[in-house]
Amino acid sequence: MAEVLVYVDHVDGAVRKPTLELLTLARRVGEPVAVALGNGAADTAAALAEHGAVKVLTHDAAEYADYLVVPKVDALQAAVEAVSAGGSLAAVLVPSSAEGKEIAARLALRIGSGIITDAVDLEAGDEGPVATQSVFAAAYSTKSRVSKGTPVITVKPNSAAVEAAPAAGAVEALSVTFSAAATGTKVTSRTPRESTGRPELTEAAIVVSGGRGVNGAENFAIIEALADSLGAAVGASRAAVDAGWYPHTNQVGQTGKSVSPQLYIASGISGAIQHRAGMQTSKTIVAVNKDAEAPIFDLVDYGVVGDLFDVVPQLTEEIKARKG
Repeated sequence: MAEVLVYVDHVDGAVRKPTLELLTLARRVGEPVAVALGNGAADTAAALAEHGAVKVLTHDAAEYADYLVVPKVDALQAAVEAVSAGGSLAAVLVPSSAEGKEIAARLALRIGSGIITDAVDLEAGDEGPVATQSVFAAAYSTKSRVSKGTPVITVKPNSAAVEAAPAAGAVEALSVTFSAAATGTKVTSRTPRESTGRPELTEAAIVVSGGRGVNGAENFAIIEALADSLGAAVGASRAAVDAGWYPHTNQVGQTGKSVSPQLYIASGISGAIQHRAGMQTSKTIVAVNKDAEAPIFDLVDYGVVGDLFDVVPQLTEEIKARKG
């Protein structure tokens, strides 16, 4: 069976959920071979093996932390060449983060292959993996495959359920020679992001978002309370972000982040196309808006016509009561 390279997104050896989702998808089209780079790379092996990685290629060097993107591209190119030389390579899968898409694009260019970004599903095809994408602000779904070279595919978080499938997970050292471009852009400083204790927005299974109807930064406490009762991430519409009510890092939409959670709750959000483009692939959508004609209601699975300042606190209390 052909092998599938999976780029591992991890923090000091702790594997992030999107990578485990990629392993689930990779098993549909071949045997997953994980590529873990940087500090703690070897520590990822147990989690990766538990979720289907037959091999884990590891490499650690200061360049991964000290420089941007290119050292990782060098390493993935080395992995592609190593696997291709020893057998058949079906695809390279990368998480669809901002960095992941840059890595994938650079890799595809280097190895002369086609690229598909922001896939939401993957299946085996007679002529190679077939990726499903949600396009034109999620108004249509398309199925595509790469017709030249080894497919390089980035996959959105929450596109597949994480499934355990124990495999050998044999750890092998990857030989990497860094290119001259690897040290072109140096990281000069880092500022740790303050933790809110909530899930990462793009990876969360539940997202609660507020929009113009929240009517002020101080009122986002209502949205946060609902999110915390559900163990959810907090999002915001562009209108709320532009007004300075919530940080840009939490913006959901075409010019913000794209999310695809199991449950998306939109409160005080009208449903403009800019926002819909970032959340329309959510599995279940609930909206609370006092305007019965708001466009968001054309999209939802469940809608509540009412004042969010009445509805959302009652919902929060009901959830707490049921959990208690």
